[in-house]
Amino acid sequence: MIYIGLDPGAISGAWAAIDHNNKLIGCGDIPSVDGRISAIELYRIIKGCVLSGDTAFIAVESVHSMPKQGVASTAKFMRAAGSIEATAELTRFPFMLVTPQRWKKHHGLIGLPKSASLDLARASYPTASLKRQKDHGRADALLMALWLKDTHE
Repeated sequence: MIYIGLDPGAISGAWAAIDHNNKLIGCGDIPSVDGRISAIELYRIIKGCVLSGDTAFIAVESVHSMPKQGVASTAKFMRAAGSIEATAELTRFPFMLVTPQRWKKHHGLIGLPKSASLDLARASYPTASLKRQKDHGRADALLMALWLKDTHE
């Protein structure tokens, strides 16, 4: 079984995948073209994480608009989230929406700054591509995949 976490972002977002032994398969930014999610490339990434004969389970972070966020940025963010959810469904692998509170509680991250998830992901997966401060989306996707494995194995 492969566990995949998808963290939506306004223009792209991030993905991560681990196997049933907690081994890192990969993580990265969700591809975008001209400021929009490339659903075809995301689909290829997800399918590429799963070897023949394996299956996958996908967690997509359940997102919503934020107070004081502009209409245009909210629209862009929600369009990206919808594109990511639709792509997950089109893989035909089971997927679920998970609130940030649910997966963060599992990892003891409630009330901590965004950097805490990056620190935890770096400690858990030192070979993951999490070198930059802005890689917190990748860290969140990785920790979602780990939450999915821990709670749905």
